[in-house]
Amino acid sequence: MKMKKTLSVALNIISSSYAVISFFLIAAIFLHACSKGESKPASKNTTFPVTVSAVINKDVPVQVRAIGNVEAYSTVAITARVAGELVNVNFREGQDVNKGDLLFTIDPRPYETALAAAKALLAKDMVLAKKAEDDLKRYTGLFREQLVSRDDYELVQTNAEALKATIEADRAAVENAGLQLGYCSVHAPVSGRTGSLLVNRGNLIRANDDSPMVVINQVQPVYVNFSVPEQNLPEIKQYVASGRPVIEAFISGSDSAIAEGALTFVDNAVDTSTGMIKLKATFTNKDKKLWPGQFVNIVMTLTTQHDAIVTPSQAVLSGQQGQYVFVVKDDMSVESRPVGTDRTLNGETVITHGLQPGEKVVTDGQIRLAPGVKVEIKEKRGKDQ
Repeated sequence: MKMKKTLSVALNIISSSYAVISFFLIAAIFLHACSKGESKPASKNTTFPVTVSAVINKDVPVQVRAIGNVEAYSTVAITARVAGELVNVNFREGQDVNKGDLLFTIDPRPYETALAAAKALLAKDMVLAKKAEDDLKRYTGLFREQLVSRDDYELVQTNAEALKATIEADRAAVENAGLQLGYCSVHAPVSGRTGSLLVNRGNLIRANDDSPMVVINQVQPVYVNFSVPEQNLPEIKQYVASGRPVIEAFISGSDSAIAEGALTFVDNAVDTSTGMIKLKATFTNKDKKLWPGQFVNIVMTLTTQHDAIVTPSQAVLSGQQGQYVFVVKDDMSVESRPVGTDRTLNGETVITHGLQPGEKVVTDGQIRLAPGVKVEIKEKRGKDQ
């Protein structure tokens, strides 16, 4: 039995050793195969095809971009100032109206009657006042001749003065009745576009109701509200002081501005919860391309930077040491050069330092490049080639 156990242990040891040896043999073969498959470094005579672009001087606008929301220049909720039956609606929903246009007519008959009554009362009191004035003249002469007592004279005088005051009150009542009658015709206080009609002919209208009869939005001109980060505020204030910035509105997917306006409002405080400050631009909106509630892209051009050093944005790469570009030297080798950038506009980047006009930078093919590598410049192909 001891012989069998000893033989079994020996076989297990041999088997384990064989497994370890096999593992190392397979690993060595794998590493050898991998070492054969590794790409050899490019020789100094190897050239890589790249596309390049020249660094140029260019006038570049200094711009701030934001998302804006169109707001009506003024919004008026039309309500009636007198109560009564609505007898006529003089416009259609969504119609453009001008300031002073007749919108609604409320039954004027009760107010015509009230005006007539006020005028009649005024006429009656004027007759009484004329009689009281004549009595006062007569009693004045009698009092001077001591034919009437002082009490009788003062009573006539008081009656005449009271009737004068009554006439003034009657005239005010006539004027008020005329105003109430005028309120039966509801006119547009501003020019603009009407919204949904909220009352119809035959409805009983209440005076100064909380629910408007219609809402008018003035859309010529219009406001566009937008917000910018607070760090842009000093620059905006600087250029606003020297001249009004030009503001353009773009709709999504369009490269051309649909309207041009001017900055007319800068809020007096920064929103502490967002770090943004609210601005407002005014657009004449002659073509009515801007509509209240619409979202647009806003581009505010503060000034123009003349003779800026510009390169295509795809030439600028980012590394551990910062941004850099590959510059093609006269001997067709490339140099990795760190650069400073200011801003990007329309696929071009403004360079603050590191490049000079006329130098050539690699715009495509940088992935295989390293400092000193030779390159071959290939021509750019147009879309139609």
